[in-house]
Amino acid sequence: MTLPAMPQMPQRVTIWEVGPRDGLQNEKTQVPVEVKERFVRRLVSAGLPVVEATSFVHPRWVPQLADAEELMTRLGDDGRGLPVLVPNERGLDRALELGLRHVAIFGSATETFAQRNLNRSVEEQFAMFEPVVRRARDAGLDVRAYVSMCFGDPWEGAVPVEQVVSVGRRLLDLGASQLSLGDTIGVGTANQVGALVDAFVAAGTGLGELALHFHDTYGQALANTLAGLQAGVTTYDASAGGLGGCPFAKSATGNLATEDLVWLLAGLGIEHGVDLDALVETSVWMAEQLGRPSPSAVVRALASSQS
Repeated sequence: MTLPAMPQMPQRVTIWEVGPRDGLQNEKTQVPVEVKERFVRRLVSAGLPVVEATSFVHPRWVPQLADAEELMTRLGDDGRGLPVLVPNERGLDRALELGLRHVAIFGSATETFAQRNLNRSVEEQFAMFEPVVRRARDAGLDVRAYVSMCFGDPWEGAVPVEQVVSVGRRLLDLGASQLSLGDTIGVGTANQVGALVDAFVAAGTGLGELALHFHDTYGQALANTLAGLQAGVTTYDASAGGLGGCPFAKSATGNLATEDLVWLLAGLGIEHGVDLDALVETSVWMAEQLGRPSPSAVVRALASSQS
C-alpha cells in the first residue's frame, strides 16, 4: 500500500548511495574488485538512482580503493555516469581519462580534519579545489562537494553553524552543483539539522542544492533525516547495509543504512524508487562477502523474516 506523503514533507526523495565508496573505504581486508563490481551493479539494479562507485585517492591513503581504475573499466559504459570522488587534479585526470561524467570533491569545515584528511588548512583546500572544479565543469562534468565535520569534530568539539555555512558557500561558489553536509562522527541532533539547513537557506542556498549525510554513531541518523525532511531537503546519502566509517576520524561509525532510510520514507509516503527486497538481498550478500552481519536494523529484520 502506498501512503500519502505527510503534510510539509517532500513528495519524492533522491537517495545517493555511497556504499561502494564510503561504505567500503575503511575495510581492512581487501575486497576483490569483482565483488565491488557486482555490488555496484546490484545496487543500480535495485533502483538506486545514484551510486557513488569509488574514489581516485592515492592508494597509500585509502588502500581499499586502490583498484578504482580497474573497477570503473570493468563497469564500462554502465559506469560512465556514476559519481567518483576526486581529491585533487590528479584524481580528476584519472576520471577524465576513463570518460567519467560525474565527480565529487571532499572538503572540511574544521582545521584539524582538513589537515588530517587533506594535508591542507581550511583556506588552502579552496586553492586545491578551484582548478579541479573549473576543469571538470569546462569538460562538461557535474561536480558535487562534500563538507565533513558539519556538526562536531573529535578534536575541536562543536562546530559553529556560521563556520559550516562559510565553507559550504565557498564550495558552491566554486561551481559545485550540490553540497552534501556530513555529520562525520554522528553527533548531530535534529534541532541542529534544522538550524544548519535554515542557515544555508538564509545565506541564499536553494534547498535543491543541499544533501544530508548522516552517521549513526549515537543512533540519531533517522531522527536527523526526519528533521531534514521537515526542513525541505530532498537528497540523502546512505550506505547499503549501514556499511562505512571514515579512516581519518576514528569515532566515525557506520553510515545511515539505505534500507533503514527506505523504510522510513515508505512509512512517510515519500517516493524513492528503490526495490527494498532487492536491496536487502544485496546487503545480505555483501555482509557474507565481508564475513559479518549487516548493522542495518531493517536488513536484520527482513532477512530474518525471509529465512
